[in-house]
Amino acid sequence: MSNANLYALFRDRFPNDPNALFLDAADAGRLHYAEVSEQTAQMVALLRQLGVQKADRVVVQVDKSIHAVMLYLACLRAGAIFIPLNTAYTASEVGYFLRDSMPRLFVCASAKQAELAALAADCQVPKVLSMDADGGGEWLDQARALPAYEPIAELDGDDLAAILYTSGTTGRSKGAMLSHANLATNAQVLFEHWHWQQDDVLLHALPIFHVHGLFVALHCALLGGSRVLFMPRFDTDQVIANLTRATVMMGVPTFYTRLLEHGDFQPDLCAHMRLFISGSAPLPAAIHAEFERRSGHRILERYGMTEAGMITSNPVDGKRIAGTVGFPLPGISARVADEQGKVLPAGQTGVLEITGPNVFKG
Repeated sequence: MSNANLYALFRDRFPNDPNALFLDAADAGRLHYAEVSEQTAQMVALLRQLGVQKADRVVVQVDKSIHAVMLYLACLRAGAIFIPLNTAYTASEVGYFLRDSMPRLFVCASAKQAELAALAADCQVPKVLSMDADGGGEWLDQARALPAYEPIAELDGDDLAAILYTSGTTGRSKGAMLSHANLATNAQVLFEHWHWQQDDVLLHALPIFHVHGLFVALHCALLGGSRVLFMPRFDTDQVIANLTRATVMMGVPTFYTRLLEHGDFQPDLCAHMRLFISGSAPLPAAIHAEFERRSGHRILERYGMTEAGMITSNPVDGKRIAGTVGFPLPGISARVADEQGKVLPAGQTGVLEITGPNVFKG
């Protein structure tokens, strides 16, 4: 039986050229695909040294960086369960997540380590290490000192890859358990549905502690062996300066609003772009129309959620209707029902029910 480890799927799609660039973070560094294998193998060696085994949980609250992406991929490679936390969470909120998830390892920023290490000890977390966006911290120092551990953990599709906590709109945040198969099938569907090209270059200005930035964006790029222009955050001037180097951009509606507010945003900047995608919140129809007028591109809207990744999408080829999120993606079934589960006629408001290989385990 083939290995269902998501990292193995990515590794099989790496470019043949080991010098092909994966993450281009400008002054913050660059990472080639060959270095992905090297650095994740060293991190796996450290995970093993720390006693992190398959299905153990690793909670991470660090700033966006190349190193944070490598830690995510190392956890996949080792069969550990990756749990990213919003960097804005307070110590008391972090305490809730540590008690709820019971991790074997907690990785946090050096500036917060003293406070959070004491908190982690109260939550009976065995090990706390620091990691910073600039390459500092104990995690990276210790990983770099170890010989690489090359094997990729053999996993079943139902083995957990990550736990992402929901926003908690109906109570305390709950951890959505996402398997390797959940993430792999959704990534492959998006890769095909959005017609990902071999030479696509992704402009990435999203955070990487939620589905949009970590899974949707990076997984498509990894399946394509693509280059990613990797920005620490959305900065309008920097995005405009890099648009001519990109072919795909994924963003939230405010990204597009801020681009329209910038005087230098003109059609010639978008001549090389293939696709603009919007999600995570509704895109106003007026912004959709104005963006098309100013750029010559009609934004592709899609819909997803933490528990299932992407569920619906407008087409790449075909009519994209402003204010709508398209049809269910291949392999996903959706219907609108009332509170008793009775399917409603078209045009009526109700509860969206879905099924498919992307839906979380619980």
